[in-house]
Amino acid sequence: MSAEQTPTPEASEAAREAEPRPGRLTAAAALAALEGLALVAGGVWMLVEGLAGDPDDRRSAVTGGITLMVLALLPLLAARGLLARRSWSRGPAVITQIMALPVAYNLLQADSVAIPAGIALAVVALTALVLLVNAETTRALGIRGPGNVQK
Repeated sequence: MSAEQTPTPEASEAAREAEPRPGRLTAAAALAALEGLALVAGGVWMLVEGLAGDPDDRRSAVTGGITLMVLALLPLLAARGLLARRSWSRGPAVITQIMALPVAYNLLQADSVAIPAGIALAVVALTALVLLVNAETTRALGIRGPGNVQK
């Protein structure tokens, strides 16, 4: 028998949280929060436009605004979890970025002022994806790869 003890999951989590948060993790959380806030702003704008403005279809505008505000919860919760170093938060953050890429593509296909928005969204989504799959971020969240099960 070895005199060395294997650390408990609680002890390894406490040791991980005692380390400073990596800048890449903070940046990924900031980008997810930025996307969430943009969705809230777009939802509020659509809702106000639907209620106070003169949209083509008031019901669609209100429904779209509410839908955007509800969808904003995913990246906002993911950002909060990333800042708190919760391992579950990487999944919703990655899903948010993957969902943003087709939206960015559609904005880039528009023949209007939406093209800069598409470029910005694509850059943010790709940057956040790179930050989220980075080894330093994965380690800070306590995510172990396949075959690295703690016994």
